[in-house]
Amino acid sequence: MGELSKLPNIGKNVEEQLNSVGIKTLNELIEIGSKQAWLKIRAVDDSACINRLCALEGAIQGVRWHNLSEEIKSDLREFYYAFK
Repeated sequence: MGELSKLPNIGKNVEEQLNSVGIKTLNELIEIGSKQAWLKIRAVDDSACINRLCALEGAIQGVRWHNLSEEIKSDLREFYYAFK
């Protein structure tokens, strides 16, 4: 396993998905952002859910996704449902 799986919320499978869409480092994930990273993953895995989106944001912030602020979770839900 690589650098990304050491982040909160990122296991082997999500790391593999990130790698498959060209995101291999924390800096690359930060640069693209959770929403765009999620869209790239969703393009190759239509089962990508709201929890994965929140997990990506949590990884960027260095926290478990459950600990994201309600404001951020609300923003992510709004973004997610725009693509449902």
